[in-house]
Amino acid sequence: MKDKIVYIALSVDILHHGHINLIEQAKKYGTVVAGLLSDKAIATHKRMPLLNFNQRKKILENISGISKVVVQNEWDYSKNIIKIKPNYMVHGDDWKFGKDKNLRKKTIQTLKNIGAKLIEIPYTKNISSFSMQERIYSDGLTLSGRQLILKRLLQIKNMT
Repeated sequence: MKDKIVYIALSVDILHHGHINLIEQAKKYGTVVAGLLSDKAIATHKRMPLLNFNQRKKILENISGISKVVVQNEWDYSKNIIKIKPNYMVHGDDWKFGKDKNLRKKTIQTLKNIGAKLIEIPYTKNISSFSMQERIYSDGLTLSGRQLILKRLLQIKNMT
């Protein structure tokens, strides 16, 4: 199976054991290519990441099991799936309901169009980057930290 390509998409603002679980599961199916969401892609759906794209990329590039990191410029996975043409995409099952169910539907159709398969793994309970990030913000982000995030946000929103 090692000749198979497995695509995963991650934000990895705060790396946690749920991410590691996803990577461990993905590498069982082949060579893992990680699509790292750009700051702009994340900011369209979530709070601006604490770490910038290059910082997050360096983290992923140094995780065992990830063979390649590519930029994912949209929240939608379709463009990268068409470009990379993986045999599989591995994703947590947390997107079956809620705001990302349409993203899931489009992803399944795109995978089907290229003859690939979606493998969903159980979402790691009681952990999320969002909740960890919220705690960091609520416990107090320094003024200089808030200024850096605002500066990055203004740059990606083309307001400068």
